[in-house]
Amino acid sequence: MRMLFRFVTVLVLGVTPAFAWEYWGGDRGGQRFSELTQITPGNVGTLVRAWAFRTGDLDVRPPEVMKRTKFETTPLLVEDSLIFCTPFNEVIALDPGTGAQKWRYDPKLSTAQRPANRFVCRGVAYWLDDRAPEGAACRSRIFTGTNDVRLIALDAKTGKPCEDFGDRGEVRIDAGMKLEWPGEFQITSAPVTGRGMVVVGSAIADNRRVDAPLGAVRAFDARTGTPRWSFDPLVHDGVAAGHSNVWAPMSVDEERGLVFLPTTSPSPDFWGGKRPGNDEHGNSVVALRIETGDMAWAFQTVHHDVWDYDLPAQPTLARIDTGNGVRDVVIQPTKQGFVFVLDRDTGKPVWPVEERAVPQNGAEGEVLSPTQPFPTHVPPLLTQRIAADDAFGLMPFYERAACEKLLGRSRNDGLYTPPSTQGTVIYPMTGGGVNWGSAAFDPVNQILYANVSHAVQIVTLIPREQAKDFNPPPGHDFGRQEGTPFAMTRAVAKSPLGTLCNKPPWGETVAVDLKAGRILWHSSVGTSEDLAPLGIALNTGTPLVNGVAITAGGLVFTGAMDAYLRAFDARSGQELWQGRLPVPGVANPMTYLWKGEQYVAIGAGGHSEAGTSVGDSVVAFRLPRAGEGASLWSRIIDRPGGRFTAKAVVAGLALVALVALLWRWRRRRRMRSA
Repeated sequence: MRMLFRFVTVLVLGVTPAFAWEYWGGDRGGQRFSELTQITPGNVGTLVRAWAFRTGDLDVRPPEVMKRTKFETTPLLVEDSLIFCTPFNEVIALDPGTGAQKWRYDPKLSTAQRPANRFVCRGVAYWLDDRAPEGAACRSRIFTGTNDVRLIALDAKTGKPCEDFGDRGEVRIDAGMKLEWPGEFQITSAPVTGRGMVVVGSAIADNRRVDAPLGAVRAFDARTGTPRWSFDPLVHDGVAAGHSNVWAPMSVDEERGLVFLPTTSPSPDFWGGKRPGNDEHGNSVVALRIETGDMAWAFQTVHHDVWDYDLPAQPTLARIDTGNGVRDVVIQPTKQGFVFVLDRDTGKPVWPVEERAVPQNGAEGEVLSPTQPFPTHVPPLLTQRIAADDAFGLMPFYERAACEKLLGRSRNDGLYTPPSTQGTVIYPMTGGGVNWGSAAFDPVNQILYANVSHAVQIVTLIPREQAKDFNPPPGHDFGRQEGTPFAMTRAVAKSPLGTLCNKPPWGETVAVDLKAGRILWHSSVGTSEDLAPLGIALNTGTPLVNGVAITAGGLVFTGAMDAYLRAFDARSGQELWQGRLPVPGVANPMTYLWKGEQYVAIGAGGHSEAGTSVGDSVVAFRLPRAGEGASLWSRIIDRPGGRFTAKAVVAGLALVALVALLWRWRRRRRMRSA
């Protein structure tokens, strides 16, 4: 009866049951929801590692190159293969049951370049040519964009380039201007396909110069590679300068023939005096007609952005019960922790969005928007204000005092406080809230799940005359913002010992009832085990740029900045299971059915930008077969919460021994004094 109820509900809500994972976000609309029910809250604790595959990058790439990688890939299950890309844009197909390599394609990416956003490939796209005869070469295709700005088409069954696409399988994308260095312009997220088109965005160095490369979104014929259209998100009217691009994942509504773009803040990020006005259509959800590139509608989430609050997350396409009937919507989470819910046909908010007054008096030459849009139905997913009194530190008279001083001397008028030469508190930080991992949506229970990061950033404007010889302190990102009166620095607010200046948890999964407009639960995700000395596993949560996968079996899966894949109860948020990984899995997990068994897989390659260890693995888990099972030792030390890991046990014993020695030394001194 339960399965019948779910099936009927799924049909009513217009969702097709999915047992594969054919798109980066699970489906074209990025719901990250699987109908699989084999793994449940009752048995997830018995999961075992099915296989682990290494790409070999650690063995063949120099350490200085690996330190410039982010392994953020999500595999697809298509054509009886698990297919993914490496940070160097190699595309690899694996046997889904064993992890054995089936084929591999190397685009020969030069590692001499220095990509502005490091070497990264979040995923590939799959497309089936229904006009091609069965068995024809390249009837099913894998599309991938590269760090050196190529769009490549491969046969999904063999990995061989599709000779009829572009120049022997690839199209080189022209930035339209001379680049300052190779890597200023790159592709990081998976392309999308629809109605015979393949659409790709770009990632660009934001804070280098005003006249940065334009951030056009480009569409090509999926069969031939012929350019079809391009769309520049920023309306250039002879006054506006800079670019607004789409580096984050996009979504497609095949039935409506629409592609949905999450656009960025115009360049440079932190001073906008040369781009007056609201910068349409920057910081917007933009719906384009995928066959022509014509705009159907656009909705802006931030006016005249000077905080780098671009849209980093894939727009989630869903059908929801609003209380006044079922509607097709676009759900857009943001770095600030807002959730905008828009009508899919018009772009108008489903629930009211208010324009509220925000702090003013920006830097010299800046003209800020007097108001910003605030959703009213769904509450923010995280706090949006921090005071100096809220500073955190493990050592109150050292760490906390330093953090309190740092926050206290910076301008801090709440959300949307403008950047300043004094230094401005940006909270949530530019990498906070919901990031590229995006959100997941349960279409049956109407619940949205998202990972969020809590961290503070200090952004400081440097007057141009001082910027020439300016040497940024360690840990500070420096942007010249050439063509403006100010350069900039930004840094995450940390104590002298490296602890974040805001109270934990620093990363959480949040569940939201969209219809009711209320948060159901928050759960801390990750510990300090793989980040702190001696492997001490404090339950602080870790920053979470990656996302989750959810299942009809009632589970939420996610990685973190420590080396575990975790499962949470979708109803309560209780952590139920951890699976140890070679290095942190800072990627989106996925799940699939293969030969009657449900698997959960994740890319485990670490995240050099966040300071974790780096690796080159994809790891899959499944329920144990007859005779398999976790060892007694692993059940004792790898309990949910990470408090009983092997390193933590060793560290705890060492701490006990140290305390015992100090107590003994102190006792002897007292005896001698007596």
